[in-house]
Amino acid sequence: MSTEKEDKVETFLSFKLSEEVFAINVSQVLNILEMSTITRIPKSPEYLKGVINLRGTVLPVVDLRIKFGLPEMQATVDTSIIVLSVDLEGEAVLVGILVDAVREVLELKNSDIAPTPSIGTKYNSGFIKGMWRMNDKFIMILNMDKVFSTEEIIDFKEQLSNAEPDAEKI
Repeated sequence: MSTEKEDKVETFLSFKLSEEVFAINVSQVLNILEMSTITRIPKSPEYLKGVINLRGTVLPVVDLRIKFGLPEMQATVDTSIIVLSVDLEGEAVLVGILVDAVREVLELKNSDIAPTPSIGTKYNSGFIKGMWRMNDKFIMILNMDKVFSTEEIIDFKEQLSNAEPDAEKI
């Protein structure tokens, strides 16, 4: 491995889900919103909480707690929606993720990010790009392009196209 690649610094946004801390590359983060009213879409998957109006665009909102198999929790003053651009076979798709709390921006060297262990994690290791140790805890660096499958994104788009006539009500 070249030293240049190991010393490259990347910026991540960290957030909490339950007692776990995760981080995502800020290059995918478009906005951080306070919790707002989410309009439920009938017959949508449980983790798809619904949609919100983002400057005239219907934005699907996914509850990462449910997606990751954690128990659902009531929203608090810290609950936020992180608006992301996710790559779907070369096309950028906007998705909102519901998180318990946004924490901080981290600047990490690639050499400081450990590879994902092959066992011992309760999350799909394909979602996790790596781990970063902070004191005695680990922060899981997520690969958001792999958190959502192509089928799920296509399903979001279908759900949204069915919801479009109601977009003015959102």
